[in-house]
Amino acid sequence: MKLYLTILLLAYSFLAIAQERDTTVLSGKDSIRESVLGEVIVTASRLPEKLLLSPVTVEKVSRSFFLTNSSPSFFDALDQVKGVQTITPSMGFKIINTRGFANTTNVRFAQLVDGMDIQSPHIGSPVGNVLGPGDLDIERVEIIPGVASTMYGMNSINGLANFYSRDPFLSEGLSIRQHTALTHLNNTSSAPRIFSETQLRWVKKLNAQWAVKFNLGYMHGYDWVADNYNDLSPQANASTGLIANTNPALNPVNSYGNEGPNRRTLNLGGRAYQVARTGYREIDVTDYTLQNIKGDAGLFYKTKKGHRFSYTFRYAFLNNIYQRANRFRLEDYALYQHGINYQSPSIQAKLYYNGENTGDSYNLRSMAENLDRAGLSDNEWFALYNQGYTTALQSGQSVEAAHQQARQLADRDRLQPGTAGFNETISRLQQINNWDSGAALKVRAGFIHGEVQFNLTEQWLKKWKEKAGLELVAGIDHRSYLVQPDGNYFINPEAGKAGRTIRYGRTGAFVSAYKQLLQDKLRLGVAVRSDKNDYFKVKWNPRVTAVYSINSNQSLRLSFTSSYRFPIVFEAYSNVNSGGVKRVGGLPVMSNGIFENAWLQTSIATYQAAILRDQNQGGLSRNEAIEKNKGLLQKNPYSYLEPEQVRSVEIGYRGVFLSGRLYVDGGAYFNRYNSFIAQANMNIPRTTNPDSMAYYLADNRLQEQYRMWTNSSTTIDNIGFHAGGSFRLVKDYVINANTSFQQLLKTSNEDGLEDGFNTPEWMVNAGIANQNIFHGIGAGLNLRWQSRYYWESFLVNGDVPSITTLDANISYQFTKMPLQLKLGGNNLFNRYYYSILGGPSIGGYYYLTLTWGLLKK
Repeated sequence: MKLYLTILLLAYSFLAIAQERDTTVLSGKDSIRESVLGEVIVTASRLPEKLLLSPVTVEKVSRSFFLTNSSPSFFDALDQVKGVQTITPSMGFKIINTRGFANTTNVRFAQLVDGMDIQSPHIGSPVGNVLGPGDLDIERVEIIPGVASTMYGMNSINGLANFYSRDPFLSEGLSIRQHTALTHLNNTSSAPRIFSETQLRWVKKLNAQWAVKFNLGYMHGYDWVADNYNDLSPQANASTGLIANTNPALNPVNSYGNEGPNRRTLNLGGRAYQVARTGYREIDVTDYTLQNIKGDAGLFYKTKKGHRFSYTFRYAFLNNIYQRANRFRLEDYALYQHGINYQSPSIQAKLYYNGENTGDSYNLRSMAENLDRAGLSDNEWFALYNQGYTTALQSGQSVEAAHQQARQLADRDRLQPGTAGFNETISRLQQINNWDSGAALKVRAGFIHGEVQFNLTEQWLKKWKEKAGLELVAGIDHRSYLVQPDGNYFINPEAGKAGRTIRYGRTGAFVSAYKQLLQDKLRLGVAVRSDKNDYFKVKWNPRVTAVYSINSNQSLRLSFTSSYRFPIVFEAYSNVNSGGVKRVGGLPVMSNGIFENAWLQTSIATYQAAILRDQNQGGLSRNEAIEKNKGLLQKNPYSYLEPEQVRSVEIGYRGVFLSGRLYVDGGAYFNRYNSFIAQANMNIPRTTNPDSMAYYLADNRLQEQYRMWTNSSTTIDNIGFHAGGSFRLVKDYVINANTSFQQLLKTSNEDGLEDGFNTPEWMVNAGIANQNIFHGIGAGLNLRWQSRYYWESFLVNGDVPSITTLDANISYQFTKMPLQLKLGGNNLFNRYYYSILGGPSIGGYYYLTLTWGLLKK
């Protein structure tokens, strides 16, 4: 397979697509060249511009590509875009990212719809595409892989995707889409399941100036199952010879309630053992039913002079799984957006509000922990375990059998999955908003965002553009987050404001200038942005770009960008008790005194393991082992949060050849990151006596455990390149292929705290499609491969195996009616794989889609 992929890569690497791929036939003629040279994009510089003149890499995917793609939806098809990585915590919660440092809450990558951010306010990133447009209303997607903060702010230092919906004045009528799929074939954790999604779009032009648009969607299915039961603590009792399934501290990946805070050191039969509570599998404590009811409504007005005004309301009500440091069940979760948009040839203005209510959502780990405690408290359970072990050992049982008998005795009152008592307890814990005794996620949050952009040379300084070839654009924006303190997830730490709304804001402004030189062959650009966050000083984000047109069909580009990311609400203000560990935001107002008095948890774990080893293998008493090993303990070196920074240099090339049949794009980049925002575990002993510190730190029950948001001291370099292309063969067959490479280079002050890179070095896509092979019959085939990579998170670390999937579809477009049938499959051979560790196992997806009115204008 590696040899095959290498040959495939070499064959197609020169075809470097910017994923423009708008290969619609115009009057029977080839259109790649016309499309690339003529279509405008606005994402890269916030100016209408031709793709060949874009100053940075832009991956532009048009609607015609989505029509022929083998993926179930346009959002799923984005994992075939050059340089785009898709990770899947849930079938209903997919995440897109570019250029590394991916995670399940991707706060470094922004996702917009018609220029408006659709993130969940408290999560800090979008919930997949639940608030975005459906397949009936998507027009195109523009993706900037890499730093976009200079023009957009909002923490888009990994990249930005802008989803553009269809213009209601150009796409009037009724469209209906019914998508049905078969999933979970040959799955050991589930019977085969049916997935269904229904979409409706209706647009009406009231007259030449006014139009209305409605979209409605309903999705229902059964989620992919997280069923990884590898032990996260295989060495916990290695000093006693108890490993694998005999390990009394067994901690499977997708089983919860048996993590570090749920275990104790027990002295049994003259030896010290790490013993964990039994816990529950994820499949036992969650409902994998997927559901999303989404819709949007818009009122649109335009004038003959090019002025446009619109109001849009978007709403989603959903059930699915969400993954952070723990896994969550999002249940009856509501997310919505009100947006007002004004646009003229010289002014663009937006004002929008995003709101959320987490409904009956809950933390799966806290649910498992407190289900265990509903049977017996921790003290009662460990006392019974001790009793059961002693009795078994005295009766002549082996050590291994004694541990098994001890667990059976301690679990005698444990609630059994599927019983009435078990289900009633889940319902009760689901409403308790304290993770030490319940599991509820009760958050109500929102943000209001306003921005205005002025094209100064379009109206007020026209002579500068006409005579000097100069374009000037300026803008200003403000965002305020509004979070209602719930007493568990968020608190207002300011004196006298305990129950009042948390307000967290940022204001930014930018100005950019573009100048044509060398008889319009060279286009230079300079932009600078300043951002002021409530808790940080002003940060400056400059960008310098150059685009050189070799001729009308080829261009070279070069850019340098420096940008900052501010902490999101959760990183700044969190205050969560979870399984005995308190997660606290990194602002001084939240964490004063913690950093100064804490010890690193990693050193505490090493210290405690050394004590066990010297007790069990060295014959030392516990006190002797403590005194011997206390030098392993390390004070916490981290401090309060600061913004993180990235500096990026990028070069690239675009070209159109063979009379417009071949479009190529490629590039390379170098990024340097400083002050990564990340988390560190640290504990504070419940004593101020220096002589007692080591004894308190030897016992987790005598410590306050924290997980703090802070900054890594590591300087990190990240390099990569991308290449791919689109080539039209005879009879409208189109070949698309791309590859990307990205690599992490740690350079200095490595402290192990930097965020996980969590990205495969190599990603390859290759496909062929034809929308009309014969009398309305079309087909497509796509191969996707990504290399093995290391996944790092607070839930689980380890290697994600390489992934190879084959997708295919066949379609039929009726000639006398606007009806299309599409039959296809993703992961055609049903080879289950993990896109991330801790997440679900993903299998084949086989679907039939019927679309009425899709092509009707």
